[in-house]
Amino acid sequence: MAKYTEDAGKLLDLVGGKENISAVTHCMTRMRFVLVDEDKADVKAIEELPSAKGTFTQAGQFQVIIGNDVADFYQEFTKISGIEGVSKEAAKAAAGAHQNPAQRIMGILGEIFAPLIPALICGGLILGFRNIIGEVNFFTDGGVFDLEHGTKSIADMWAFWNAMYNFLWIIGEAVFHMLPVGICWSVTRKMGTTPILGIVLGLTLVSPQLLNGFSVATASPEDIAAHTYDFGFYSFVGTGYQGQVIAALMAAFVLVALEKFFTRITPEVVRMIVVPFMSLVPAVFIAHLVVGPIGWAIGDAIANAVQWGLDSNFRVLFAALFGLLYAPLVMTGLHHMTNAIDSQMVSIYEYTTLWPMIALSNIAQGSAVLAMTVLQKKNDRAQQVNIPACISCYLGVTEPALFGVNLKYKFPLVCGMVGSAIAAMVCTGFGVKALSIGVGGIPGILSIRFDYWLIFAACMLIAIVVPFVLTLIVGGKQLTASERGLAVADGGATVTVEVAADAPASDDALALPASLVAPLSGTVKPIDEMPDPVFSSKCMGDGLCIEPAQDACEVVAPADAEVAVTMPASNHAVGLRLANGMELLIHVGIDTVDMGGDGFACYVAQGDHVKAGQRLLTFDQDKIRAAGHPTVTAFVVSAPGQARDISFAAGMDAVAGETAVVDFKA
Repeated sequence: MAKYTEDAGKLLDLVGGKENISAVTHCMTRMRFVLVDEDKADVKAIEELPSAKGTFTQAGQFQVIIGNDVADFYQEFTKISGIEGVSKEAAKAAAGAHQNPAQRIMGILGEIFAPLIPALICGGLILGFRNIIGEVNFFTDGGVFDLEHGTKSIADMWAFWNAMYNFLWIIGEAVFHMLPVGICWSVTRKMGTTPILGIVLGLTLVSPQLLNGFSVATASPEDIAAHTYDFGFYSFVGTGYQGQVIAALMAAFVLVALEKFFTRITPEVVRMIVVPFMSLVPAVFIAHLVVGPIGWAIGDAIANAVQWGLDSNFRVLFAALFGLLYAPLVMTGLHHMTNAIDSQMVSIYEYTTLWPMIALSNIAQGSAVLAMTVLQKKNDRAQQVNIPACISCYLGVTEPALFGVNLKYKFPLVCGMVGSAIAAMVCTGFGVKALSIGVGGIPGILSIRFDYWLIFAACMLIAIVVPFVLTLIVGGKQLTASERGLAVADGGATVTVEVAADAPASDDALALPASLVAPLSGTVKPIDEMPDPVFSSKCMGDGLCIEPAQDACEVVAPADAEVAVTMPASNHAVGLRLANGMELLIHVGIDTVDMGGDGFACYVAQGDHVKAGQRLLTFDQDKIRAAGHPTVTAFVVSAPGQARDISFAAGMDAVAGETAVVDFKA
């Protein structure tokens, strides 16, 4: 019997049988299913399979994490099931067909806003810093520190900080006022049309030749006349769409529709000339004359409706409902709409009262995981997921905590939701305002207006304490002894199973090299900063992630090794096996399997023996970014073998094939 025959057969039954599978494929680490009815999948039983390291659902695909041997598992599964595998593109198409219209729309919105979030977070932190140095009066006229009676800010007191306050607005304006440029670029990138045309369209929406959108309400008749375009039969005021989200989205989709239409009907010999002109020029006119004003009105209506809910007599109930349901929204992908609402609110009111509740929800879910680390302190396998998931959640990345821990056990999710609801009620009841979107966790306080810091800190304390205590209480009753890492001996007494620390090292451990060198040049970070729950949760193993240097394009072997696995169809990852049996995984980018090998090349084959520093893969960073994927690369020790003391060096810049980043201690 082949190695995975038994588990593959069990998995077929546990996903609901052959008739419940619409499509199946695999990537470097996981099986990807499109199921007819996801409710038929027995998630708990699947995660107990020896071959499975976890499960999660994303973009309509039910994914089972297997590890480096996923290709062998896949072959066994297709042989047993009699199902022919499909391409990654076909699987994605099938997954989309199984989503309802709301899920598809939210999925598209998520992929549009995801590339913009780093800029929005950076801008939010900058606005928070400017608020502290320029808007808070710390000093009296005589220069005495006095928060109660102060009349001068830090920027008022010192020329350096005044210049810093003014200069930083260059970045703030670029992020928030010029946001339509990024939105139009992201829409065209996502929809597969020409991104530079999206950038140009976005620039026309915020052109300085137009009346600034933030100045419309106070514009004089002279300003309006100066910005009026009179075509004889029709005239309109040329108004900019600074900070507008819905209007930019609608304009970009008009451009996408026009470009796809003219690409389809235009002969290829003149397509380069005809398509850009016939797409962009009408799109600009339609944007300013039709969809721009409509989008502005829709955006304002949505933002005003949310703001009304947060300002009304029912605001505490509104906040309780939002705080309670935000975490489940994250799991469905519907939370992406809040990015648009927050941005629109900042554009209208110069603050948002919605985003503080989002930060509190993330903290609450992280606190539930923190309690699980206490409850499962004797369960080493669980701790490999719990600890990094808790840290990433407190830093604003919730997926490892939600999918890896809280949803798995259910009660931590509910306890986190309850804590989030209580914290949101207090937060909204006191009218806490954020200057913009920020880091969605504990560092999020930096984006809160300074005069609300104390009350927001109290809300964070609620979001930490309530879920933590509730999870401890419920978990003490719900978790079994085995889930807590305890073994039941004869007579019912519980004892922990420990491995002697002074056990002698095996010959395999002695065969380890002293260290592993960086497989890629760039900035080395802890693996829990990898923006992918499969890697950041450490269910694949511990390791590092590397943000490639600007000119980095080559992956090399970190040690003498055998090539255990490659991905011939995509060339985006490679698995290695050291002489002692230790397995390593190098995975370039996130979801780069979807690129089908475009921009990648592999120079080794399964079974090859390579030397440290030997070239394994090459990749094109520009193509990866153009496809909408992060370039950050995972470097994982996926099977540590007999190694007992492994240290990972993070927080530095490494040179491929030279800098030691993993050390093995005797």
